Amino acid sequence: MDEELRSLTERLRNEAGASPAYEQLVATEDPNVLADALTAPGQPLWARELVAFRLGLAGDRRAFEALVLLLNHRDPQRCASAAHALAHLGDPRTARAAAALATNELRVAYALHPVRLLVELRAPEAVPALITTLGRRLRPHDPYRGVALACVEGLGALGDVRARPVLNEALAHPALAEAAVHALARLPGDTAGGRRAASRSASSTVLTVSSRPGPGPSSVVRDVRTGTGRHRKVVPRYGRAPVPASGRVRVRAYRTSGTATPSTSKGSSPPSGPNPACA
Repeated sequence: MDEELRSLTERLRNEAGASPAYEQLVATEDPNVLADALTAPGQPLWARELVAFRLGLAGDRRAFEALVLLLNHRDPQRCASAAHALAHLGDPRTARAAAALATNELRVAYALHPVRLLVELRAPEAVPALITTLGRRLRPHDPYRGVALACVEGLGALGDVRARPVLNEALAHPALAEAAVHALARLPGDTAGGRRAASRSASSTVLTVSSRPGPGPSSVVRDVRTGTGRHRKVVPRYGRAPVPASGRVRVRAYRTSGTATPSTSKGSSPPSGPNPACA
């Protein structure tokens, strides 16, 4: 038995309870019985999912519409099962349907599995759809980082040079930078110098030092480029230049060096005394 089918039948057995119809639908090998159950009125969702999945694995295109609906379901497990069945169905309409779901902004919360299905199918619709979806996810404060990351990884796997501009844009986003570097490295024609430049861009860490109220001068250094979530406290010694109470000091550091040095403009000199120690 297909591993995905085994997982699905175990999950749906719990949904069906002790229904005799469940055992019948699992046991039958007649595709017409399954197709009749798919279109019969009043069928519960678990029954439709079960028969659509089995028909999809068998290459029966009567399951196409039901599987596409399940691919965009709010339950991620149903989406994953539908994507698995659609990948085996071999219907030429699948890629167009997956691309439409992946680029539908009204249903972007459920676009993860359509994106992954497009990558697996490697259809002509895949790259344009992933570029469109990723470009929309690069807006500030976009909440669908999982979808964006799947697009970055998928474009790297597809290896199409049309993805280079949007992947370069993704380098500026902390949650996507590392994946974008790897994706760019997989594109044909990528030079060693270009890979090093992308790697430096992703590893460069822009730190923001902001003052925090308290009895003593203390600050928090927050990594705003790499998304690593590193927070380090900066405690200047008394007598040193404090962090401005109203402003923010930009500091550039590199993870390879493990130090943070305040940037200074040309002609200016750094403050006297040692830099604040980072703990």
